[in-house]
Amino acid sequence: MTSSVTRHRGLLSLSVLCPSRAPRNDVRTSSSRTGPGPMNLASHCGEPLAALHFANFNQDYTSLAVGSKSGYRLFTLNSVDKLEQIYECTDTEEVCIVERLFSSSLVAIVSLTAPRKLKVCHFKKGTEICNYSYSNTILAVKLNRQRLIVCLEESLYIHNIRDMKVLHTIRETPPNPAGLCALSISNDNCFLAYPGSATIGEAQVFDTVNLVGLRTTLLCIGCKKHSGHKRTIRDAYYVRLVLKHTFHPFSSQRAVTMIPAHDSPLAAMAFDATGTRLATASEKGTVIRVFTVPEGQKVFEFRRGVKRCVSICSLGFSLDSVFLCASSNTETVHIFKLESPKEKPQEEASTWSDYLGKVLMASTTYLPSQVSEMLNQGRAFATVRLPFSGHKNVCSLATVQKLPRLLVASSDGYLYIYNVDPQDGGECTLMKQHRLDGSTESVGGDILDPAGPAKFLVQPSYAAAVAKTATLASPSCPGFSEEAGAVGGASLIPEHEITHGEIQLDDENEFPPVTQQSES
Repeated sequence: MTSSVTRHRGLLSLSVLCPSRAPRNDVRTSSSRTGPGPMNLASHCGEPLAALHFANFNQDYTSLAVGSKSGYRLFTLNSVDKLEQIYECTDTEEVCIVERLFSSSLVAIVSLTAPRKLKVCHFKKGTEICNYSYSNTILAVKLNRQRLIVCLEESLYIHNIRDMKVLHTIRETPPNPAGLCALSISNDNCFLAYPGSATIGEAQVFDTVNLVGLRTTLLCIGCKKHSGHKRTIRDAYYVRLVLKHTFHPFSSQRAVTMIPAHDSPLAAMAFDATGTRLATASEKGTVIRVFTVPEGQKVFEFRRGVKRCVSICSLGFSLDSVFLCASSNTETVHIFKLESPKEKPQEEASTWSDYLGKVLMASTTYLPSQVSEMLNQGRAFATVRLPFSGHKNVCSLATVQKLPRLLVASSDGYLYIYNVDPQDGGECTLMKQHRLDGSTESVGGDILDPAGPAKFLVQPSYAAAVAKTATLASPSCPGFSEEAGAVGGASLIPEHEITHGEIQLDDENEFPPVTQQSES
């Protein structure tokens, strides 16, 4: 088990997110403060608040899931002043992935002690619905109301969320050691995106409902039924001409489209809530692009910076698809506004710099393509200065108490909540800082020092942690077979508790109709 994971869409997943901090000379406690000077609560001690392995928001940003050495916690995000813990599980240790399905009771869990095993649980009843074992380490899990996606380094498994059956397997994908993938939450556009290359920034988009793509046209030869006619097939990845009628239903690798997003390998991807836009960032981290789906047309391009290359930790659209946030290993989070130039109000140049900017923009047609492209790239509408850098983090744009907020969950063990001005943008204001270790202690935004010394940490790799805990897990995966790929065990739910029919995701008593999971 040598697979490693560092980041993917809206997600941070590491073996140990909070190693021991480097000593700081300016650490001050509340008792030693001599004036109104700000301070970061995370610096109260030299040790991290909690050994966090994972943190991620649910699909509509109303809940936060945190995995740690002792188990996992679920928080609700309906208040700025209070972070309410709604559930804590200590039965499963070393939780490295925990994903909640919207506001339902369904959670998917992976632990470092059994990194090839996925458990689907009903946390309100404290019961395990089913479990699946896979041929390799699970690097990511994605959920929506129709599908559950399990990402391995070179394959993706598509499960039906209603009964957890494996509907399709995308095999022999380009090496994806980071487990990078994105799943749309839309029922109408239920797309899956994953890297199409390990050397350049290609994004493959797959339709997880129809299990087909949309683009390729070929001539069926040797098929009596379609002889001499062009037949449009939905397969844009590996198309094979077979001179037999058994050619149908075509290849098993069926992608909607391939998007040539960047020159460098992909580092982050995210769909908007409608599933019609896909945001991407490369390992360089300087440019963020937005494409239409399934057409693959570039509609926005934003420049995060020009001075240095960074590691993008997460991308996230607002639910209304108007804003896009991007966080990295630096202290700055960028918020971009998705509006075309014609939508922006025309303003008269009031200063010399404004006039010079208009002249430069007007002259882009006469400049080299690379220069004109850079001048035409959008800039951040709003920014956030975090009180740290070097930490893994995940960000989201949510509406909390009827106002737009930027939420940042960080490996320093805290959730940061910022106000966002949707009209004027600019620098965002820190409103609250909450601990993620279950403590009720929280801190207002006036004691943090955004300009304080940076704290750079070296994060252990996921592969190293898996290798370290390999002795705790069984060397073979029970129920796994090379032919099946993923095999699940019997449900632990008593038969009388299993409902029949569709899941009511918003119902307090919803429960999936699962009895036994296996792949034929």
